[in-house]
Amino acid sequence: MAGIHFGTDGWRAIIGEDFTEDNVVLVVDAAARVFKECAEEAGRSVENPGTIIIGHDCRRDAHSYAQLAAGVAASHGFKVKLTKDYCPTPALCWSVAHDDDAVGGIMLTSSHNPAEYLGVKLRMADGGASPKEFTDRVEAALGTVPTDRRGSFEEVDLMSAYLDALRNTVDVEAIRGAGLKVVVDPLFGAGRHYLADMLRDMGVEVCEINNATDPTFDGLHPEPIPPWVDRGLAKVKELGYDALFVNDGDADRIAAGDSEGNFVNPHRIITLLVEHMVEDRKATGKVVSTITASAMLDRMCRRLGLELVSTPVGFKWIYGEMEKGGVMIGGEESGGIGLPDHVKERDGLLMALLLSEMMAQRGKDLGQLVQDMFDEIGRLEFARKGLTITDEQMATFKAETVPHYAPEEFAGKKVIDIDRRDGVKLLLEGDAWVMMRPSGTEPLVRIYAEAATIDEVGELLDKAEAVVEG
Repeated sequence: MAGIHFGTDGWRAIIGEDFTEDNVVLVVDAAARVFKECAEEAGRSVENPGTIIIGHDCRRDAHSYAQLAAGVAASHGFKVKLTKDYCPTPALCWSVAHDDDAVGGIMLTSSHNPAEYLGVKLRMADGGASPKEFTDRVEAALGTVPTDRRGSFEEVDLMSAYLDALRNTVDVEAIRGAGLKVVVDPLFGAGRHYLADMLRDMGVEVCEINNATDPTFDGLHPEPIPPWVDRGLAKVKELGYDALFVNDGDADRIAAGDSEGNFVNPHRIITLLVEHMVEDRKATGKVVSTITASAMLDRMCRRLGLELVSTPVGFKWIYGEMEKGGVMIGGEESGGIGLPDHVKERDGLLMALLLSEMMAQRGKDLGQLVQDMFDEIGRLEFARKGLTITDEQMATFKAETVPHYAPEEFAGKKVIDIDRRDGVKLLLEGDAWVMMRPSGTEPLVRIYAEAATIDEVGELLDKAEAVVEG
């Protein structure tokens, strides 16, 4: 079972290679047994352990794999509800959180990975991401021979109530009266049609692209970063619309673009939304973000008098903070942002609606909102890259660089502090920083950098690459 491992958010593999019917059965069988153990620990009876809800995205054979998963989960005595059609991960999470009998959820998705991948995400009774302690138990429970036991399940509509909840979260009348025009790019993923149709119902003029039924994703990776967002950026510039909204393959992440075709990265989105939550929606509470968050978010929180809590990379850590209470919003640099009052999970569709609401209430397009933010707190540039290295280099990086690397200056900038909670992050003068973080599942080091100019960011990345390679 060495080939089945839960990473930052689930298990993923190539369809037909490691992602097979047998391995899906092994994973879901183990997950169902752990869900049942937890249900019994919580006082539920063996005969009635509760409900498990199952969703899936738009990948090849995803519904068939989800039906297989539903049958396996039902064989453990659970009442199993399976989505009738593809759904975003946040729809599955919201459905679990708002079903009093649900003990968890299973989502068949590979999120932002290329089209040939599929995977399994596990969600807890409140809709939040499964913590490491839970997935460790699932890995420990993996069998070696797939069970042939199957139970009955029902197929249900997971979308209607979820979409109603989204509408009820934002100021629909303000959006309806603003005359907004937006481009929506679901990247052929599970947000297709849902966000665009909802915005149209709110009176927004929408041009939706990359929305065909195409499990190959037309060669795109469903990840809301350049170059995969380039079609959307070209379209919004061509039309001169107010904004571009881009979701990933399971629609729990968001990125954006302005009317000039400039990419608006998730760092800028969450910083804008924090301002919107406090100044326009009069919300209060802590802000939670990962260690890779922009220094602009820290500046905004200080300006608004908000506590900013930093976590390791992965939304499960943000979920852990949400469980403690008092959190207004949480987000990560990859575009996963969530409001715990909605569900303790990321929701790319809701974030697009909140940006629409902010534009409508302030009477400005997205580019103007971003410029206003720069005028208030200054501008920083960000970039990241993945560096594939040898096993020997990885061993040295983990054993030597991460625990011991401590330069006084880096790429000509003074080192102010060092954070080693998740790799090694150097905090530099002028709110610049660089981070080197090893992947837990592949020979890859992810490098992140932020500074006042894109040239400085490039210098930081080049220096970091040299450090990683030894």
